Parts: sequence; C-alpha cells; structure tokens
Amino acid sequence: MSSPREESEPPSHSSAGPSPEPPSEGPGERGPGRPPLSDRDLAVLALERRSWPGPGAKEREIRERLGITPTRYYQLLNALLDDERALVQDPVTVNRLRRVRAARRERR
Repeated sequence: MSSPREESEPPSHSSAGPSPEPPSEGPGERGPGRPPLSDRDLAVLALERRSWPGPGAKEREIRERLGITPTRYYQLLNALLDDERALVQDPVTVNRLRRVRAARRERR
C-alpha cells in the first residue's frame, strides 16, 4: 500500500518536455554515427594479441595477411589505441599497448 505523498509525486521518467541531449563524444567514442570496427581493424588487434618468434615474422604476416606495409600497420594501430571501440572490443590488448606507448613517450 502506498502513502498519499508517494501518489502525488510526479513520476521520475516523465515524457513531457524534450529529453536532454547526450553528452558530446570524443573522437574515438562510439556513437550513433560511428560504425563498428572494420574487419581490418579487428585483424590488426588480432595480430597484436599474438606473440612473435623473432624479428621479421610479424612484418611478414602484416604484409601477407593485411596487404599493407608495416609502417601503415603501425599508423592504423596507433589510431586504434585512441579509439574507444577498440578498447571495448579487446580491453586487455588495447590497455597493454597503451601502457607500452606511454612508457616509450616518457623515455623520450
């Protein structure tokens, strides 16, 4: 049974009036206009999850699997690290790579 005071209070989710605008989104955040990560972006994240036996193996795989140069690969990877969609997709890998990138920047 509810008290008279509870009955007289307006509902907390009133449909009257305009709804507040969503907060503005940063460059890497997913919003209504942001598509999901591309297959290429997912492939870049998948390559970064792997460990590599020696120098050259990763670069060879980048060329064969993605058909791009290692330089372009690292440009795409760096942009992915700033993309919140990538963080949602693979938080362990993205956070690890963000830490590595931050450590390299501090050494400079």
